[in-house]
Amino acid sequence: MPLPRPTLSLKGRALRLLSGREHSRAELERKLAPHEEEPGQLARVLDELQAKDFINEQRVVDSVVHRRAGKLGALRIRQELQSKGLDSEKVQAALAGLKAGELERAREVWRRKFDAPPSDAAERGKQARFLAARGFDGEVIGKVLSRSPRQ
Repeated sequence: MPLPRPTLSLKGRALRLLSGREHSRAELERKLAPHEEEPGQLARVLDELQAKDFINEQRVVDSVVHRRAGKLGALRIRQELQSKGLDSEKVQAALAGLKAGELERAREVWRRKFDAPPSDAAERGKQARFLAARGFDGEVIGKVLSRSPRQ
């Protein structure tokens, strides 16, 4: 019969989460709150981890943008960053950098899925919904789906 696993401390749980990927302080608070044994314990642990730079909002922003920019548009990435409880100024700065290459990223996502201009209105709607679901705005979608390959 296997021995019971020792329960991890709050700090151990936080470090385990951080070892997998970058997490914002708000994410860690949400995930670790059920394991807090005394009031204020979680805040102390997160303060300590933040002081040692284990929790860093800029790294979270950079990580999300790096992982998701090849597949998603700025609208979807903004939603994901906001759901992590990140500072709105950092989110806006990251999105400003994404906007410059938005059209090319949208074309690449579209090319991987379709690679042929829509033949009729139904196909155009299907392709537009595909791009919209990935967070590209209407102006970019219109340019991608236009007949001319480069605009």
